[in-house]
Amino acid sequence: MNPLGVGDPIRLGPYRVLGVLGEGGMGKVYAGQDGAGTIAAIKVLRPELAHDANLAQRFVREALAAQAVRSPGVAAVLGAQTEGGRPWIATEFLAGPTLDQAVDKHGPLDETSARALAASIAQTLADIHAAGFIHRDLKPQNIVLTSTGPRVIDFGIARPEHGLTLTTTGQIPVTPGYGAPEQVLGRRVTPAADVFSLGAVLVYAATGRRAFEGAHVAAVQYEVVHGEPRWDGLPPQLHTLVAPCLAKDGASRPNPGQIAAAFAPPKNSRRVWQRGPVGDEIKERERQVRQLTAPPTTGSSTTVTRRRLLTGLAAGGTVLAAGGGTTGWWLLRQQARQDQKDGLFDIPPAVTTPKARLLLADDGDYIVGGSPKALWSRHEIIDQDSAAPLPVRDVVVVGDYGYGKRGIAAYNVVDGKRRWAARDVQPDHYLSLSDRLIVAVDAEGTLHTFVPSTGERKWTAAADAAAVVAADDRAVYVMTKDHRLRSVGRSDAKVRWTARIPSEHRGKISARVAVGRGRLVLPTVDGHVLAMATGDGHLVWQRRNQAKEVSVNPVVRDGVVYLNGRTLAALRLIDGKEIWSKTTRDMYEAPAEWGPVSVHGDSVYADGGMFPQRRSTVDGRNIWTSRMGGGSDSSVLVQGTGVWMIDREYRTVVNTVNLDDGLSVWSYELPEAKQHAIAVAGNRAFIRNDSSLYALPVF
Repeated sequence: MNPLGVGDPIRLGPYRVLGVLGEGGMGKVYAGQDGAGTIAAIKVLRPELAHDANLAQRFVREALAAQAVRSPGVAAVLGAQTEGGRPWIATEFLAGPTLDQAVDKHGPLDETSARALAASIAQTLADIHAAGFIHRDLKPQNIVLTSTGPRVIDFGIARPEHGLTLTTTGQIPVTPGYGAPEQVLGRRVTPAADVFSLGAVLVYAATGRRAFEGAHVAAVQYEVVHGEPRWDGLPPQLHTLVAPCLAKDGASRPNPGQIAAAFAPPKNSRRVWQRGPVGDEIKERERQVRQLTAPPTTGSSTTVTRRRLLTGLAAGGTVLAAGGGTTGWWLLRQQARQDQKDGLFDIPPAVTTPKARLLLADDGDYIVGGSPKALWSRHEIIDQDSAAPLPVRDVVVVGDYGYGKRGIAAYNVVDGKRRWAARDVQPDHYLSLSDRLIVAVDAEGTLHTFVPSTGERKWTAAADAAAVVAADDRAVYVMTKDHRLRSVGRSDAKVRWTARIPSEHRGKISARVAVGRGRLVLPTVDGHVLAMATGDGHLVWQRRNQAKEVSVNPVVRDGVVYLNGRTLAALRLIDGKEIWSKTTRDMYEAPAEWGPVSVHGDSVYADGGMFPQRRSTVDGRNIWTSRMGGGSDSSVLVQGTGVWMIDREYRTVVNTVNLDDGLSVWSYELPEAKQHAIAVAGNRAFIRNDSSLYALPVF
C-alpha cells in the first residue's frame, strides 16, 4: 500500500482512508476502514473523468448492477456514492486468492474441488441472471476463493440482456479465450454467454491450461469461434459435464441450474476451501485481516505493524480495483517490492571468463599421441550424487562432499582453490542462470540462488521442488515432489504456473531437460520425449520410443531440437516435425543407439554406438567418424580445436580428437572409478572421476 498523496481524500463517506491500494485508467482504489473497524476496498473515479458523461454513467451502472445482485456468491457492495462530489463504490475486502493465483501456485483443482467450484459459480450466475444482468466477463481472475466458497467479482461490463456492450472506442470487451463466440462476433449476448465462460473457466481450473489458445489474440478468438477446446488433462467424468457448456451455439448450452445439479458436489463441498494448501492460504490472509482490524494500541510499533499488514494484504490478498478504459472492475494485485529493496534481486553482471592458453604442438606444449599434464586436480571433494561439473565463468561448481554435510561448492577455474560452499542444498541438481546466478534446491523443495563468483545468497522461492531441470531468461523450471512441472519467475521468485505431466509419464521425467524458444523438451527415463510450452506448461507434442537402452539427452539450438537414441534426429522445436534422422551400428554391424548429443557451430556430435561422429546440422550427413573410443553414455564435447570424450570400455581415459578430421590427438588416463562426467569451458576440460575433479588443458 502506498501512502496518500496530494489530492487524495482523507475520508470517503464513513470510511477513513488508510492508503492507496492501486490505480488504473478510470480511477484509484483506496483501503478504508469504517468506525466498526471493517476494511473496505474503495474505488473512486478520477476527478478529471467525473465530468465525462459516458464514464460517469458506466460507473453508476456498475454500482447499480453490483448492488442489484443479491447472492452469497458475489462480492458485497458496502456503500456507494454516485451523485455529487467524487463518485465512489466500497466493496468488501476479500482475503483470498483468485482462481488463477491458486492454480498457478498450487496446481489444478482435484475433481471434488472442481465440482464444488462449478456448482457454486453456476448458482451465482443463476442469481446474477435472475437479477436481470449478464456478467459478460467471467474468468479465473474474476473468481476469488474464500473460506465460505468462490465469489464472483467485476461487474464493470455487466448489463441487462439487450444490445451490445461496446466501449467508447467501439471495441467489444471480451477476455480472449473466455468470452463466448457470440461476444467475439459482436452479436446479441444472452445469459448463455456466461455459461460458455464458465466452461472455459472449469477447463482451466481442472487442467491448469486454457481451453482455447493461440499465438496472438486474433488466433485465440478464431479458436473460440471455429476451433475445438483443448481437453488434454481433463478427467473423462468432468469432460462429459463441461463439454456442453462450450457449445458454439448458445441455445445448445445448459442453463446454470442444470449445471449446478449435474456437477452434484459432495454435501461437505464447502469444506474444500477450508483445507489443503488453498485453505491454508485463505486462513493466513484472514488472520492478517483480523489483526489489521483489531483495536489499535498506542505506540509507533503498532503503527508500523498495521502498515506492513496493509502492504501485505495489498500484495498477497485480493481487492476490487479500478480498471482501464474497457472495464470498470478488474483485479488488482500490487506486488510487494521489499525483496528488491533488500537487494535480493539486485544481481551483479557475470564476470569475465579467465580463459586458459590453448596448447600448441608446434611450440612443444604437447606431443601428439602423448598425455598432457593436468592444470590442477582436487581429490575427495565431490559428493557421490553430484551432478556433472558446471563451469560458470571463473568458477566450476560440483556437488560438495562436505565432511558429512552435503551441498554444492565452487572452485576457482584457474588454480582449483575453493571459493565457497553451501551445505543446505542438494548436490545433484544445480543450474546456471545466464552465468549470473547458480540455482539449487534444498531438501524442503525451496530454490536457493547464489552469485557464482562469491557465493553471495540472493532470492529464494518455495517451489516444492524435487529437482531443478531447466532455466531460460525468464524462469526456472522444476519438477515438483508430486511429479508436476512448475515455472518460477526469475524476476520475482513467484510461481508462474504448474502443469500436470501426462499420467503415463508421471515420475519418469529425466533431469536432462532442454529449453529454448518457448519449448521445454523433457525426455523420460523409458525413452519418450515430451515438449511443453514455457508460457503455461501445456503439452505441445510428443515423440515416442526415441530410445530403449540409453538416456535421451536433448539439445536445443536455433529452433531445432537434436535427440539421441535409436536415431540421431533433428526436429522442429515448435511442433516436433522431423527434419532428418540417422541410424547407426556398432563395431559388429548390429543396430546401436546414439549417445548424448552436443552441437557446435554447424555440426552435431554424438557417439554412434562405438565411435564418435561429427554430422551436419542441416541434413545429418556424416563429416567424419573417429576411431577413438567414447561410448554410448559419453558426452562428445567441443572445446578449442578438439573434441573431448570419456572412454570407459577397458580403462578410464579422456580421449581427444582433432575437430577437423577426427584423428586422435592425445589421451589422459584416470584412476579407475565408477562415476564420470565431463564439462568444457574457457579453454579447459573439467573431469569428474568419482570424488576427484581434474582441470585439463585444451589445444
